[in-house]
Amino acid sequence: MKIEKIETFVCHARMRNWVFVKVITDQPGLFGWGEATLEWHTRSITGAIEDVSQLLIGEDPRRIEHLWQMMWRQHFWHGSGIVRSTAISGIDIALWDILGKIHGVPCHQLWGGPVRDYIRLYSHLGGGRMEDFYEIPEDNAKQFAELAIKTVEDGYTAFKTMAVPSTAPLEGNKPVRAAEACISSIRDAVGEDIDIMVDCHARPSPAMGMKFAKALDSYGLYFLEEPCWPESMDAMAQINSVTTTPIATGERLTHLAAFRDLFAMRGCEICQMDITHCGGFTEARRIAAMADAYRISLAPHNPQGPVSTAASLEFGFSQPNYIICESVHSDVPWREDIVDEGFVVDPATRTVQANDKPGLGISINEDEIKKHPFEQELPQRVFYRDGSGGDW
Repeated sequence: MKIEKIETFVCHARMRNWVFVKVITDQPGLFGWGEATLEWHTRSITGAIEDVSQLLIGEDPRRIEHLWQMMWRQHFWHGSGIVRSTAISGIDIALWDILGKIHGVPCHQLWGGPVRDYIRLYSHLGGGRMEDFYEIPEDNAKQFAELAIKTVEDGYTAFKTMAVPSTAPLEGNKPVRAAEACISSIRDAVGEDIDIMVDCHARPSPAMGMKFAKALDSYGLYFLEEPCWPESMDAMAQINSVTTTPIATGERLTHLAAFRDLFAMRGCEICQMDITHCGGFTEARRIAAMADAYRISLAPHNPQGPVSTAASLEFGFSQPNYIICESVHSDVPWREDIVDEGFVVDPATRTVQANDKPGLGISINEDEIKKHPFEQELPQRVFYRDGSGGDW
């Protein structure tokens, strides 16, 4: 059995272009799907996959660890850069999909079987619509509350919002008060039993991140995500040490050693590695085991396309420290036309029953993908009040 070719399929989904990876074997009808979506780097990703694939053509797809080591270690440059690691991730996910199909079992059965009966989903406010999640003015507390109520009416018991505005390296209390007003309005609207997450999107400096964390600490957040730059691991750890709100981070880390450093300094309580960026299932399993040694929970980053969601769920059913799955369902109205999913979502509770089909349990409609060809992503430019560039 050999890998015959590796193809990429690009599907424009408004905010981002989904990049799907298809690894095709020389066995008739045997192939696997992965995802390697990376916003604003679509051309780079498809090129990187073509480059990396030269290592794999003619190789046995069942030798996943061997192939992963080649992809990560060869061509001189290690695979820790975001473009290369994302390319590796997409291919690796597809290889595990193939292995599940060879053995006739879901991927989570390959890793010891399910450790739970269901997985809870959490939503973005607005269901993933860019305008509702990223573009609500931070002083519009009422709109945040209205979207929160709608999300709960859709069955979700947990959701995430970006109520923290972009701030210069140091500002006064105005942006902090704006964030607090939004979260107060949301909490009043949905009550104490709904879990609220706040994503700072790594916008704040360490000093401002500390201000936001302390101001929001009394609202019983499920977690506070990326309160400062991920490169500032020591500052992340300091914020984590002074707030009762669990800190979540990790979506921008791309290899095991980076997570080792984050965990060792207790920079978070929730690890958000992205399976489509951190090296696929092969590296994610190593990261998860290390997180478990520190009693750090897993809530993988997953705002991308449907293959990423299937991968996160397969992973979640096999990992004891996995707590919740990020999901979007209203980013584009034709999302369900692209994929046939093996897992089942209960719309009343937004919980997921495990897939029982082989591999990832999905099939991709290539004809539907062709209806949404590549388009350049909208540039997301952020400037502070003085005109200097900021973080999106």
